[in-house]
Amino acid sequence: MNHITMRKRARLRIHFAPQAAAAAAPSAMDIADIRHFPVREPVSGNRYSLLRITTRAGVIGWGECGFDPQADFKALQSAWMGKPANSYATIPPATPFRAALDMAMFDVLGKAANAPVYRVLGGPTRAKIRAYGSQDFPVAVIEAPPPAFRNQGKAYENRIVELVNAVPEDHDFVVAANGRLTPGDAASVARTLETKHPLWFDEPCSHSNLEAVRKVSGESVVPLGFGEGIDDPGVFQALLREGLIDIVRPDIAIFGINGARRIAALAEPYYVAVAPRHSGGPVGTAAAIHIAASIPNFFIQHVPVPAAERDRAMRREIVSPSIETGSAGFLNLPRAAGLGITVNEAALEKYHAS
Repeated sequence: MNHITMRKRARLRIHFAPQAAAAAAPSAMDIADIRHFPVREPVSGNRYSLLRITTRAGVIGWGECGFDPQADFKALQSAWMGKPANSYATIPPATPFRAALDMAMFDVLGKAANAPVYRVLGGPTRAKIRAYGSQDFPVAVIEAPPPAFRNQGKAYENRIVELVNAVPEDHDFVVAANGRLTPGDAASVARTLETKHPLWFDEPCSHSNLEAVRKVSGESVVPLGFGEGIDDPGVFQALLREGLIDIVRPDIAIFGINGARRIAALAEPYYVAVAPRHSGGPVGTAAAIHIAASIPNFFIQHVPVPAAERDRAMRREIVSPSIETGSAGFLNLPRAAGLGITVNEAALEKYHAS
């Protein structure tokens, strides 16, 4: 190595040393503590996991994901303690509690900025959030009866029509098949539903075979929605590229806020609407509201309000203010910083799930 090269490297070390030292120094935004709260609804038995992160400055963020008894919480702590709470974009897909960590980070960012998460994300794109999932919302979900065998025929279609006809005239509706129908049965049901004008036909068949989905899509004008069990954005991209999906439904318990927004961005050039999946608790509902308020192609949000009053009371006890009650079919945007909610930790202990 010649003297000129050595002098250049010495100057570079002097120039970058302060920046490197600043990057290595502890920051008030670094994560100082992570806690896990698994909870269970007393009647339905539905379980979901809440995550609390605390920064060195004492800012607390909350998130939620699906309950997984095999998830390694110690691995999460080991990987993320001391890392910046604004590094949500670097969370690897295989991270345990990925969605909950993502939501909690955004909650911290909003609180640090003294703004709702949707404003941190550049919103709002709308003044209220259209929703469905309980009597507060004029949209019905019709569960297609489980098929007794393949190639159900006209009798099966008539059963679905009877269920549709029972929906009040002033209500919209979604028909959900949970991916259980064959492509032939799904296509027949879709053609039968055309004159009934559903918002969409949810999971009419398995999405794993694009040719099967193509049969359903090609034989009916009924909009098709997919998202159940999809944990890879590439699956959505394939469905979009082939023109086989009309409603993109990323699961917020899998993708979190950032992941759902990125999938919405994939759908936007195809003029495809987004209706995120949500089957968890009220912290997830809060995150869903911020997703909806920050993307331009949002359509409608499912709110999984339980049928039993004891379960609904639990959700109200866990989170305040109450965010899952609609008005004229819509949810209000929160005004407080972060996710806009307060979590009652005593209630989390009360409803602890093993």
